[in-house]
Amino acid sequence: MSDLKVVAAGVEPVSVLDTKGLSCPMPLLRTKKEMGKLGSGDILQVDGTDPGSRNDLPGWCERAGHEYLGEKEESGYISFFIKKG
Repeated sequence: MSDLKVVAAGVEPVSVLDTKGLSCPMPLLRTKKEMGKLGSGDILQVDGTDPGSRNDLPGWCERAGHEYLGEKEESGYISFFIKKG
C-alpha cells in the first residue's frame, strides 16, 4: 500500500459526492460521472467507506489527468479530494 496523502487544510470542494456504503467499483464509477459535471480546476469531495478507494481514486486520477489532492479521515468514513484537470 502506498503512503496516504493527507489533504491540505482549507481545500474547499465545489461538490460533495456521497458513496458511503458502496463497494468497488461503484465509488469510482460515481466519481467519474460526477467529475463530468465539473469545470476544469473544480474540486470534488468524495465521501466513502470502501478501503479500496484509497488505491482506486489516486490511480484513476493519474490516468485521467486529474489531480489527487489527498484524503481526510472522518468518523466512520474517508473524504477524498480531487481537482479536475
